[in-house]
Amino acid sequence: MRRVRYQVACSLDAFIAGPENDFGWIPPEPDFDFEALYAQFDTLLMGRRTYEIVCASGESFRGKEVIVASRSLEATDYPEIEIVSDHLEARIRRLRSEPGRDIWLYGGGHLFSQVLEWELVDTVEPAIIPILLGGGVPFLPSPAVRRQLKLVRSRSYLGGTVLLEYSVQKERS
Repeated sequence: MRRVRYQVACSLDAFIAGPENDFGWIPPEPDFDFEALYAQFDTLLMGRRTYEIVCASGESFRGKEVIVASRSLEATDYPEIEIVSDHLEARIRRLRSEPGRDIWLYGGGHLFSQVLEWELVDTVEPAIIPILLGGGVPFLPSPAVRRQLKLVRSRSYLGGTVLLEYSVQKERS
């Protein structure tokens, strides 16, 4: 079964973007192999705002399937991506059961919160950047569900970034 992984850069004070949705505060980390990370995924799942910000920055999704959760975007205007406006939970469950690489929950604190509530996030992987932003887009906006995490691995880089990987512990009924 494919995993849904929330892999995101995060300031030390738990923001994934600055007050103006900026991410220029994320420095290049020479020792971090972004291409190796990117190759672990064949599907990117994101919210509308994240999609629009990434597109506006000129980033390319380089051959990945892109699924955007949005109630305002029209599928006919974006033929290169899949827009899911209803039944997102069912769509993610189907994705997880299909063959392929892992699914990157690519930014979007509100989307992360919702998918976490549905118990569909397998790992939480913040890359902690050594900066205090003092405000911006939160890593996990409230209200949110509580979930226990178990540290799987950690790695620190010369520039001060620390990459953490936690598995999400499922709630017991």
